[in-house]
Amino acid sequence: MGAPHDGPWLDDAAGRLIRPYTVSGGRTRPTAQLDLLSQVRTTGTVPSGYLGPEHALALGLCEAPTSVAEIAAQLKLPAVVTKVILSDLVDCGAITTRAPDFYHNPTDRSLLEAVLDGLRRQL
Repeated sequence: MGAPHDGPWLDDAAGRLIRPYTVSGGRTRPTAQLDLLSQVRTTGTVPSGYLGPEHALALGLCEAPTSVAEIAAQLKLPAVVTKVILSDLVDCGAITTRAPDFYHNPTDRSLLEAVLDGLRRQL
């Protein structure tokens, strides 16, 4: 069975016991415009109603500005599922989004290293 910190939804041998599309309620299109480098951050607004454990985990990761790619890596979910979860949080006012701020310097080494690090974690 899974390690104690993984909770009941992970198993060492089988991996995630719930399919990613179940986490997003079968939705594959986020309602908010997000790309992998979009920055998200909590607003301090508490979501009304129950959203799910992945929503709570994602919200906890957004206390400082964090990229969608980083959150997907931390949640160990595909990017599209993570975008749906984050869109739910945007829709209820719990987080805000900001487009990536690299257009003035698209070859910023620290940004490229951060993206590479996030991709490595995703694999």
